[in-house]
Parts: sequence; structure tokens; C-alpha cells
Amino acid sequence: MSQTGSEMGSRPEACILASERAWGHELFFRLQRKALNRWTLVAKPAELASLADAVSPRFIFFPHWSSLIPEAVWSRHECVIFHMTDLPYGRGGSPLQNLIVRGHNDTVVTAIRCTGELDSGPVYMKRPLSLHGSAREIFARSMTVIEAMIAELVAGAPEPQPQLGEVVRFLRRTPDQSRIDDLHTVDAVYDHIRMLDADGYPRAFLEVGGLRLEFDRAARTADGVEARVRFRCRGPAPPDASGGADGEQ
Repeated sequence: MSQTGSEMGSRPEACILASERAWGHELFFRLQRKALNRWTLVAKPAELASLADAVSPRFIFFPHWSSLIPEAVWSRHECVIFHMTDLPYGRGGSPLQNLIVRGHNDTVVTAIRCTGELDSGPVYMKRPLSLHGSAREIFARSMTVIEAMIAELVAGAPEPQPQLGEVVRFLRRTPDQSRIDDLHTVDAVYDHIRMLDADGYPRAFLEVGGLRLEFDRAARTADGVEARVRFRCRGPAPPDASGGADGEQ
């Protein structure tokens, strides 16, 4: 899937927005309506290299991208990754979930230039982001932050600076880690449900007999947690959609 924004007046610079998630596509349409640049949307990894060559963009922005970015792309074009940690803290996969399980209430979105080493590129800028609410709400909030960062970058990108500080690496989470069997506090259950509550992520779950119970829409109450539960027959584990390769937000 790809889509090109229309041109208005004098020919503006071409930019690509590459995102595999619906909230990234919504960001594309918001940017397109502003008509400050000629925007092309890349939604599938297989289209990235060919569209980059065809468009010759000033920037390629990756607000939520879980596939590796080929060297043929990042070595020829200025590729900007948006990562949901204060890099170099949190390099690696599933940043949102790894932050919440570590007790973080806030983070920053870091814009970095893509290089050959995962999440190690120089930093353009960092902007604050709250981690309150469901994963769906956090991702929507992050798109607003990223939209403003993109506007700053296209207006005049600063020279990116090397990352400073201790490197802390996050491991990409697996679907089996969505289980809530071993959680022992109400707060832990609430955080576990909300951090997985977004399209494309394996929901928090329990298995009881031949049934699989999946939870979302968690709400903290005075004495516990309320959530919606879906009962399914047990079957194969859901696909690994919990995020985390180069460019993953």
C-alpha cells in the first residue's frame, strides 16, 4: 500500500512516512492535509526500497515500524526513527511494554538517524510522553508528539548528536509473556492489561481448562481492576505482534 500527497503551489520537498500501524496512517493523512510537503505513505516493508528510489525523499520518517530497514535505504536516504525511550536507555524491542513493566510513568520520544546498529544512531531531538492509559491511547498520544517533531525536522533539521549515557537493552517480548498467571498485585494486573491493549498486540490472557480468557479495556477501581474479557477455545498462540525491530516505536 502506498499513497502520495497532492502538490500545491511551488513544488515542496518530498517526504516518506513509513508505518505499519493504523495510528501511523492517520498521522500520514494529517500531514498530507497540511500540504507543506509532498507525502508518500509506505505501509509494507516490501514497498520501502522501491518507493524510496522513486520518490527521492528529503526524509523518510518511521513512526512505528517493526521491520529492519535495509542498508540500501538508510545509506542513501536520511531515515528518521522515532523510539519511545530516552536512548541509549531502552534500545531494542517492545519499548512501551518494557517501560511499563519497569514502573515508568513517563518517557520521551527520541528521534534518531537510522544507522547499521539497532537504535544506536545519533539523536535529533527528544520530547516528553506520558505513559498513562491504554497502549492504544499512548500510541495515539505519541503520534501527536511525533507530528510536532516532524514539523520541526522538515522546517530545519538540527545536526544529530551521538547518544550519551549507559546503554540499556530491551528484549522483544513474546506472546507467551502476555499471560497474567504469575502477577500478584492489582496494580501489576492493571498495567499488564493496559500495556497490551492496542491493535496488533497479543492481549493479556489466562488459560482455564479448554478456554483462553483475553482481557482489555482495563480500569482501576478503588478496590481492584475492571476489564472486558473474551472467552475463546484454546488454540495456537497468537502471532508475535508485540513489536521491536529497527524502527519500532
